[in-house]
Formats: sequence, C-alpha cells, structure tokens
Amino acid sequence: MLEYLFSNPTFFIGWVVALVVGISVHEFAHAFSAYKLGDITAKLEGRITLNPLAHLDPLGTIMLFLVGFGWGKPVPINPYNIRYGKWGNLLTALSGPFSNLIVATIFGLTIRLLILINLPLPLLIFQFLQAIIALNLILAIFNLIPIPPLDGSKILVAIAPRSFENIMIEIERVGPFVLLGIIILSTVMNIPLFGRIILPVANAIEHFLIFWPG
Repeated sequence: MLEYLFSNPTFFIGWVVALVVGISVHEFAHAFSAYKLGDITAKLEGRITLNPLAHLDPLGTIMLFLVGFGWGKPVPINPYNIRYGKWGNLLTALSGPFSNLIVATIFGLTIRLLILINLPLPLLIFQFLQAIIALNLILAIFNLIPIPPLDGSKILVAIAPRSFENIMIEIERVGPFVLLGIIILSTVMNIPLFGRIILPVANAIEHFLIFWPG
C-alpha cells in the first residue's frame, strides 16, 4: 500500500480515510450495542464515539500502511454484564460487521440513485465512494472469520456448547498470533489467502448494491 503514497497519493489518502471511517463505525457499533445491552465498560473508556483516535489500534494502523489493511482496537466488553446471556453477546459481536454492511448499503444505494437520475459524478468522488463501500464490505466479511480477536470468534463462543468452553479459551489465547502470522505470511509470500475468499464476495455484493438488477 505504501507504494501508492508517491505513485498515486490521491488513491492512498482516499483508501486510508475510507478504512479509518469503516474501523471507527465498526468499533463504535460494538461499544454502543454493549452499552444498550447493559455493559458500561466501553462507555467508561470513552469508546462510544466515532472519533477514530479512540478506536485505532497501533499494530492495526501499522498493518494498514504496510499491507493496505488493518483493524481497530478491540472494544472492552464484560460478557457477564450483557443482558440476555449468550444471545446478547451474539448481538454485540454481530453489531460491528452489521454496521459496516449498513454503511456499504447506504453508499451503494446513493451511487445507484445518482446513476438512475443521471447526475454527473466526478470520477474522484465516485472512486472514493466505491472505496468506502468496498472497505466496509471487506471489514464486515473479514471480521466474520472465526479467529480471535475477530468478531467471528466471539460469535463462535456465543453459540458454542458449554462443553467447548476450554477449547474456546485456548483458541482465544493463540488466535491473535495465528491471525497475524497468516497475514504476514500471505504478504511476504504474495499469497492472498484471505483475498481469494473475501474480495470476490465483497465485489459481488458491491455490484449488487450499485447495479442490480442491471
């Protein structure tokens, strides 16, 4: 991603801004849903905000510039304070990816409307809106992978039988290292392990939002 800083700075800035927006919305959704379901931990730490500075993770930010993808600082949540037991925790875990899907849908339908009414849209604006759509879809899909600290692991914990509790604790312990290892390995070896699954799905959803039924 850093190569675009000099070869195409406009693209680089637009991509970074779109990703920061997506991460901020994602983490805000977790904090807000946890608060509404009875846990004030995130509120006490000032995480119920759309301010990116409250949500950017140092390592996730570095990875953003190195590989063009990053992640936010996990929202602190006490699952024992969440109402409705595992179902409340499931809703809290799903709120992040769902918020990204909502953002992508809003901007996708906005582009579709502008196309339908034949309103001229500068290429730069169009590309920026597309970046917001694409990155929010990528964030939503990527976070559903069941590897800690991604939301997919929390979803798995919420729905897994109690007999799997010890296994889930071990997965939570080693998961972040596994995830980081996969990202680094795929970057160094130029093997898009996640991209081969995430990007085609994200592209298909983006096309559906903007151009369906055309």
